[in-house]
Amino acid sequence: MEVLKNPTRILFFTGKGGVGKTSLACATAIALADAGKRVVLVSTDPASNLDEVLGVRLSQKPSAVPGVLRLQALNIDPEIAAHDYRERMVGPYRGILPETAINSMEEQLSGSCTVEIAAFDEFAKLLGDRQATEEFDHVIFDTAPTGHTLRLLTLPSAWSGFLAENTTGTSCLGPLAGLQAQQQLYQQTVQALSDPALTTLVLVARADIAAFTEAARTSGELAALGVNNQHLIINGVFRTTDRNDPVAQSMQLRAERALAQIPTALAALPRTTVPLAPFGLLGTEALRAIAAGRLEEAVGSVIENDALQELHLGTLPELIEELASAGRGVVMTMGKGGVGKTTVAAAVAVALADRGFLVCLSTTDPAAHLAAAVQGTLANLQVSKIDPRAEIAAYTAEVMATAGANLDEHGRALLEEDLRSPCTEEIAVFRAFAAAVDRGRDGFVVLDTAPTGHTILLLDAALAYHREISRQASQLPTSVQELLPRLRDASYTRVLIVTSPEATPVHEAAQLQSDLHRAGIEPFGWVINQSLSTLDVHDPVLASRKRHETVFLREIVEQHASRVALIPWQVEPPVGIAALRRLGEVSSNEFALQE
Repeated sequence: MEVLKNPTRILFFTGKGGVGKTSLACATAIALADAGKRVVLVSTDPASNLDEVLGVRLSQKPSAVPGVLRLQALNIDPEIAAHDYRERMVGPYRGILPETAINSMEEQLSGSCTVEIAAFDEFAKLLGDRQATEEFDHVIFDTAPTGHTLRLLTLPSAWSGFLAENTTGTSCLGPLAGLQAQQQLYQQTVQALSDPALTTLVLVARADIAAFTEAARTSGELAALGVNNQHLIINGVFRTTDRNDPVAQSMQLRAERALAQIPTALAALPRTTVPLAPFGLLGTEALRAIAAGRLEEAVGSVIENDALQELHLGTLPELIEELASAGRGVVMTMGKGGVGKTTVAAAVAVALADRGFLVCLSTTDPAAHLAAAVQGTLANLQVSKIDPRAEIAAYTAEVMATAGANLDEHGRALLEEDLRSPCTEEIAVFRAFAAAVDRGRDGFVVLDTAPTGHTILLLDAALAYHREISRQASQLPTSVQELLPRLRDASYTRVLIVTSPEATPVHEAAQLQSDLHRAGIEPFGWVINQSLSTLDVHDPVLASRKRHETVFLREIVEQHASRVALIPWQVEPPVGIAALRRLGEVSSNEFALQE
């Protein structure tokens, strides 16, 4: 891979969810370690799957990777980081301050914003403090999907600015002493990010218009932050060897069309192209094949197809009929980035609107793609997104008009200062999410949610929200009070877990389902997207991928879900109302070259 030629000490891998960041970050780390370099690989993704890809159980501390000398890896676990962070903030005051004061501090540190700040704190130590990683020649970050990554990368500036402007010594996170002590470290982090001799930002994308569009946006926003040393990897580029396979021909044509329309900003970047693998790549030997350009050697053993009829797989139209029978409520799509949550949400929304229901299609994803997916208007269908900037402005105005109404000039100044903290965004967006769920009383609300880690953090925020917001607002909105009961009410909220038939998406979806169960939320069903299993394919790479799907289809049906809908890979990208409508009408056992 080109990125391995004269690599900088720090490498960031970022991009749209599901494009292969983890596999490529791991392959790069292994190649550098095999070349004699001492390497540490770090995941900052709340839903990290480094463990599965590398085949080793990881923790917050660097662990050796079996079979790869000189390589260590770790996960920055947000919850553990938050626990440790809270204790660093509160611990020194135990036995000194009254118990009521300690309880107040703990409450102020219980919000989801604290989780993100704590995770960033760990990240900053690795990036900004050279001594923390001085034993390594290279530090490689496998980052979260784009929206979370951008937020993570802007935090150094946001918090540095907040620390410089805050004069009271307190914030929504409690005492600022701990943060002020980190100010120099945060400044060093900003410098490290923008030093082209030290840091390379590796943008990963698939040969797909939507992925290219987001990568170009990410490139521009990161350049605005001073991160200009960028490299593009186009992953999973398919070239068929079978001219008689219509599916293979269509897949290659789609990639060629996307490559021909690559945005100018991306076309100017140094580039590496990685071919489509014969199946999901797990384990160090398969990862070595990526960096060495020997993917054809990673095919592995043949898995014979089971009879799909035995698995009782349903279709998306059948699932939509069940959803429509409720007449109203909330439908939420969840799952790993890149599995097609947006497409499934849009297809469900179009189908419900076609049946005459009033439908609001919205998203809580920081990297929203709904407008691009729908590309048009439809009677009964309203498409929107939760815009953080608009929500912050509205929330700030509300708090100033209520909690700040009777304050003197000094008190209002303190409140305004508190509202400028980065935590305000989390609170404001959460309120908007609760308001969206509330609208399910009068029609259908279809929510395309953020990738798994962000979604779970958002749902967890419900538990701490009352404590977080009650310090500012005199009244808790009814929509927030009723949010958790509504999410737990199977007759009101129906969660669709979306996955693709590969190891990492399936296992991450299973973990998501376990997390939802602990929150008292029972998923309505699973949607398996982009499957080759019902298609007649002959190309060796596609045939291999089809064979390897079966084990994951069987795992889903036998271990995870009682209601499953299978969506086949589509010849044309399901973009636009007409294509989305077809997705909700075509049987999962049919395949046609549709124009």
